[in-house]
Amino acid sequence: MNESSHMIVAGWVVVLCYMATILFFVVRGARKNRSMADYALGNVSFSPVAVGLALAASMTSAATFIINPGFIALYGVSAVISYAVVLPIAAMVSLVVLTKGFRRHGSTVRALTLAQWMGTRYKSPAFALFFAVLSLLLLTFIVLIVVGLTKVVAATLALSELSVLIGIVAFVFGYMMFGGANSMVYTNTVQALLMLVVAFILLGSGYEHFSQGVHGVLDQLRSIDPALATTTNPKSFLFRDWWEIGLAQIVVGVAIVCQPHIITKSLLLRTESDVNRYLVVGVITELIFFSVVVVGLWARLTFPDLTQGGAPMRMDGIVPAYVLHELPVYAGIVVVMGLISAGLSTLEGLIQALSTTLTTDLLVPVAFRGRSEGADAERRLLLANRACIVVLAVIAAFLSWDQLQNPKLSVAIFAQNGVYAYFSAAFVPILLGMFFPKAPRLAALVAAPIAVAVHFSMYYGKIAVPGTLATGENPGVAAAVAILVSVVVGGAIVAFGRRDDVPS
Repeated sequence: MNESSHMIVAGWVVVLCYMATILFFVVRGARKNRSMADYALGNVSFSPVAVGLALAASMTSAATFIINPGFIALYGVSAVISYAVVLPIAAMVSLVVLTKGFRRHGSTVRALTLAQWMGTRYKSPAFALFFAVLSLLLLTFIVLIVVGLTKVVAATLALSELSVLIGIVAFVFGYMMFGGANSMVYTNTVQALLMLVVAFILLGSGYEHFSQGVHGVLDQLRSIDPALATTTNPKSFLFRDWWEIGLAQIVVGVAIVCQPHIITKSLLLRTESDVNRYLVVGVITELIFFSVVVVGLWARLTFPDLTQGGAPMRMDGIVPAYVLHELPVYAGIVVVMGLISAGLSTLEGLIQALSTTLTTDLLVPVAFRGRSEGADAERRLLLANRACIVVLAVIAAFLSWDQLQNPKLSVAIFAQNGVYAYFSAAFVPILLGMFFPKAPRLAALVAAPIAVAVHFSMYYGKIAVPGTLATGENPGVAAAVAILVSVVVGGAIVAFGRRDDVPS
């Protein structure tokens, strides 16, 4: 049996064991679910360390471990600065600042979702409904993760991408119909620990390139393409100048925390005294995870012309190809499990957050007409939540297959367009809601839809930012401009509008 066959057999054994472990925790957690509140926030007292690890696992998706290193392989140092330095620092500072204020209000009103938080904070059911509908944009992120997982598992088990796609969607969406927060913290903690091991394996896999130090690595990159070793890369449409690499990523990094599977994680904590430990564990772990994108440089040095067996490599397949080519069988299997964990940890959080939002913030006010109290109503809500997950699974499978067949460079562009629009809209309402308790609610109600309109106008119109090389074709640029415009509009209304008596 050759090495490739060993990898396939070992892959099957480990994947099946991994699935069994996940199901164990799901069954354990599902037994405790009695209501939508249990599904959304859990009814178990979790350690702040466990929740911090779950936070890091949820923030780190297939994008960080599988997709984004492909950008580094294509565009080099400029992408490293953007994805491994600027974005992580901005995101971690924002996480620390926003978490405490959001948790304070969320705990007071027992908010289950970000949309519900918006509605109670601004006394506007319509605003909650707006964010419930807008949350459908998070499907694009689900698609990114499913595509990344499909690439990794199909390459490891030597199966067709279509069969793997169907299997992943059926398995993950299936167990998320029952698990919820109680099981997700357990699974995310295990996944985060495995991802830490894999992060160090992947980072260490490029040690031989440092025989002549950092300058030696840069010289090797220049020999392939001089643009790979420069701090800006005019050949790309993502890292052309410092506006795209720096300012846009700072704005996006600050706002990226405003996603429901991230910012609502703090609501799992039982006491305020747990918050600091939760943040320390989450931030340190997350910074390690963010650094994994530099593996894209090792992949480019391994595949200088980005071909394998004479065939051009698709960007989303570069990391799976590097792992299978460069690492010995058992190290490769561990890494594959880590890559799967990176995808599943965020995918679980997204499915839980999105299905909860659709159930409590769309079905309750629209279909159930607000009748959500009592044991019978709770059972109906849980059944409705499971039905939502089935519908989401079908849509996600269809869109994922389309992205596997017809990507625009990478599924990451598709996902960024949708997700960035969502948190662009959420940023000003969250900021005002936490730090400006007397601000006119009109500021939030106007800023959110303006951000969505500006984002999509910039992206689809490929509108240029004056004085820069940046255009809205880069979703990060579109989001940054949208956030800045919404901040200006919201700030103007705060400055000149009448103060509201909105509870903090």
